[in-house]
Amino acid sequence: MSASSNLLRLQRAINYQGKRAYHDLVTLPSKKPIISQGPPGYSAVTGHVVTVFGCTGFLGRYLVSKLARQGTQVIIPYRDEDEKRHLKPMGDLGQIVPMEWDIRNENQIAECVRHSDIVFNLVGRDYATKCVFHLIVTCTPKFLLFRSFDFTSVQVDGAERIARVTAQSGVPRFVHVSHLNASVTSLSKLYQTKAEGEERVKAVFKEATIIRPGPLYGYEDKLLNNIAIWPIWWKLNDAKTMTRPVHVMDVAQVLANLVHSPQQGRTIALPGPSTLTYEYLLDLVSSLTYQPPSRAPAVPKAVALAVAKAAQAVWWPLLSPDEVIRRYINDADTPGDWDVVGVTPSEIEQHAIQYVRRYRSAENFSRPNIFPPRPIAEEEVGLGF
Repeated sequence: MSASSNLLRLQRAINYQGKRAYHDLVTLPSKKPIISQGPPGYSAVTGHVVTVFGCTGFLGRYLVSKLARQGTQVIIPYRDEDEKRHLKPMGDLGQIVPMEWDIRNENQIAECVRHSDIVFNLVGRDYATKCVFHLIVTCTPKFLLFRSFDFTSVQVDGAERIARVTAQSGVPRFVHVSHLNASVTSLSKLYQTKAEGEERVKAVFKEATIIRPGPLYGYEDKLLNNIAIWPIWWKLNDAKTMTRPVHVMDVAQVLANLVHSPQQGRTIALPGPSTLTYEYLLDLVSSLTYQPPSRAPAVPKAVALAVAKAAQAVWWPLLSPDEVIRRYINDADTPGDWDVVGVTPSEIEQHAIQYVRRYRSAENFSRPNIFPPRPIAEEEVGLGF
């Protein structure tokens, strides 16, 4: 047996002697003791049990990964069996606990949260889902189209239901993820329902923490990937709309930090570190992918809305009218609270190539990265618009 193996065995023996220090004991606001044990990392046991609603979504998968990597037991509510399979290997044996649920079923929600000491609600919709049913009338097939989950049912009623059941189950902490642009006066139905959901959550769970991130980018995002595929729809408003994109990993780290943080009952804004225009993001993606800029003209708003309304006739998600409206809304000029949560947000240029390199041709795949110059106007507006 090698000397390195002996040293490793010795280190493990020391770690597993069962000795604990005072900092291994944490008392929650509910007076419940949390005791951590084992070596730091994947095989550790932090003593925390966390439920992540929306775990199969874009942000949820990264939060589950960070929590499980710390040794936290994570309850992952799911609707589709195949949607949660990739989450299982993120934690050690027994640390990832899948449970089937429906946002309209309070008994299932209660079962998902009854052992947890903190609950995250990441459930959200940026478009209303649709179902197509066939109706036979006089031997002629006709189609009835209705929305199974609209903005209100998910982001208002659903959020309130999860928060209420969590409070009734005695869970001491609840974290609700909203949006930077949440406002009851917004022209966008998405932003309206996000704000309404916040109020409903705070009404039933007084000490809830509200997280307001800016537009997220990452591997599975609908920002950089969509710009690379459909640049024409990002030219709306002549691509002058101001946005504050934030890295999904930064937001996931903030949420993971809240498990060990006393932050409660406040709203935390997480905008990106810079205010950019869609025009700059179009140039950034074009430069990094070595693709020529799109020559498509800017589509008038009325035409874009008409196309989006017509696109709702099919069951799969396409550009929605509310999405067209959002392309004309600047991100809120709200100071970030990154210092409160101990995370420094990264600039989009640091990570963009990881997510758009796939759109390069084979001959350009390994060529050096080229970044377009940032517009001078950005320095004048700073972090707001």
